[in-house]
Amino acid sequence: MADAKTVRGRFAPSPSGRMHLGNLCCALAAWLSVRSQNGVMLLRIEDLDPDRCKPAYAEQLMDDLRWLGLDWDEGPGAGGDCGPYLQSERRALYEDALQALKAQGKIYPCFCTRAQLHAASAPHAGDGVFRYPGTCRRLSAAEIREKSRTRAPALRFCAPAGTVEFDDLFLGPQSFDVQAMFGDFLVRRSDGVHAYQLAVAVDDARMGVTEVVRGRDLLASTACQLQLLEALGAPAPRYGHVPLLTNEAGRRLSKRERDLDVGALRARFSPEALCGSLAYLLGLLDRPEPAAARELVPLFSKADFSRPAIAVPETLRLFPPQ
Repeated sequence: MADAKTVRGRFAPSPSGRMHLGNLCCALAAWLSVRSQNGVMLLRIEDLDPDRCKPAYAEQLMDDLRWLGLDWDEGPGAGGDCGPYLQSERRALYEDALQALKAQGKIYPCFCTRAQLHAASAPHAGDGVFRYPGTCRRLSAAEIREKSRTRAPALRFCAPAGTVEFDDLFLGPQSFDVQAMFGDFLVRRSDGVHAYQLAVAVDDARMGVTEVVRGRDLLASTACQLQLLEALGAPAPRYGHVPLLTNEAGRRLSKRERDLDVGALRARFSPEALCGSLAYLLGLLDRPEPAAARELVPLFSKADFSRPAIAVPETLRLFPPQ
């Protein structure tokens, strides 16, 4: 592993479908930040969910990254001292973390069904995030034994009260109250699949990640991860959150809607043309013009990531044909 002063950044996509333009934009921003600091770039495949994540998608997204000119120093196909770099092969590490949290009394079994959770709590600002009201936090040992006979429990982290504060690389001081927003959040689902918050916190710590550049949709999640890292006695990376790409109506791009699918983009554009358009959206270039990823490294300091979102204009002709 590199010395303590070396920046170690990562891109950690989920292989749940073909990447879209927003995914590529986050990948480019993370890559440029690392390369502009002569750091080490990691690629980690977050494939924990067996129902949604497929090996073929992982191979596809790596091919798309290489096509755009975004390489990595550690990860699948590159090796490294912090592997394996697929989360599906790191489950024993997550179980170790759960045991450490259990020994501290910081996790507990939860038997609530999805229907019960939705009935008990309203989503925040229409974003579909439900606050857990702590229903199972104070179950007795006898009650846990009785409920375990008919339902396998999920595991939840006892989120401490109070605010979590951190200094975002691009947005400045941030403060979130995890209990008020999420309540005690999941660290393992009832089907045994480890939850995102636990896996990403454990992996960033184990892989020596010092910098995380990712989309604005994960800003509040940072507070959950910081609480887990503190409980595990692990150092925290610095976090920077870039604006989300939206269509002109303001809807966030998503894989589910197949927005600006990379396959369609590759059929229309060269890597340089697409990279130049992304650089324009990020504020690195004054106009969309062809540019290789490496040519953008010296320009990274020009990026303005303070905007909450970036609308992709139709004038860029990036939308698939109707």
